[in-house]
Amino acid sequence: MTNWNAWNPFSHRESHSSGSILTYKLLTLLTWLLSVIVSIYYVVNEPKDGYTIRRRIWDQNNLVRTAFTMSPVLGDIYWVILFILQFGYITHLFSRVSETVNHAASVGGHFILNNLLHFAFVMLFVRSHFIWAEVILIINFFNLSILYFRHNTSPRFIHAPVASGPLAWTFVAIYWNGALMVHNPHNLVARIFGNIFIWAILVYGGFFIVVFKDYTMGFWLSLLSAALGVAQFERQVIALQWIFAFVIMAVLFLATVTVAVPAWTGRDYMWRRQEGGDAERAPLLNE
Repeated sequence: MTNWNAWNPFSHRESHSSGSILTYKLLTLLTWLLSVIVSIYYVVNEPKDGYTIRRRIWDQNNLVRTAFTMSPVLGDIYWVILFILQFGYITHLFSRVSETVNHAASVGGHFILNNLLHFAFVMLFVRSHFIWAEVILIINFFNLSILYFRHNTSPRFIHAPVASGPLAWTFVAIYWNGALMVHNPHNLVARIFGNIFIWAILVYGGFFIVVFKDYTMGFWLSLLSAALGVAQFERQVIALQWIFAFVIMAVLFLATVTVAVPAWTGRDYMWRRQEGGDAERAPLLNE
């Protein structure tokens, strides 16, 4: 078991050898570049291979309007912010402060896997392989969930770009891509299920805000809810889906601000328990 933990890239360690740090630096940077390049390329271009049903990312989103169709503008803003923050995370692997490097390397295995799975998802999604794309999203959801719960006390510079941002996207993308798997997303049953399942975003985000006081998750999910609301309003003005999306966005945003402002101003003691051990493990507050 000791040998397995030594080789396991997902095991929790307090320190890392110089060799493993070098490996994390190379693989993290290369897989992140792969994720960024393929995302940008397929936003601009469609696949050039022999597949008959191939479209750019947002063309897939817009061609078949579902209950989870997103605004391309807000979707792009989401990923631009996320990629910039992820680059900031990568720079911490090259820090001269050993504690900072160890914090960054501790989540490196999950981040590398996330980048590879995101690459696979995009390649399948633009070629209309929605079922396999859904499988990839579910696998990544478990990968990122394990990362989140094992490292929920990570500093913000790690948590937001590596854990909460990708996890929030993957959670919503499971519904986004799943709706495209339905052969007739415009029927009454599909619309009813869409009106019900959209509330899962509020429940999911509320869980992390209440239990972990994680305002970063609230921020990411409120932005994605806004992307859904804008697209649903443009799709059909007289409909419940865009109203639900904006309500979810507003509730998540207010809850996010309620938690974030005390943390930013140093008045977050109200969110901590009195016991010293629990207070020390309060997520996102131990910079």
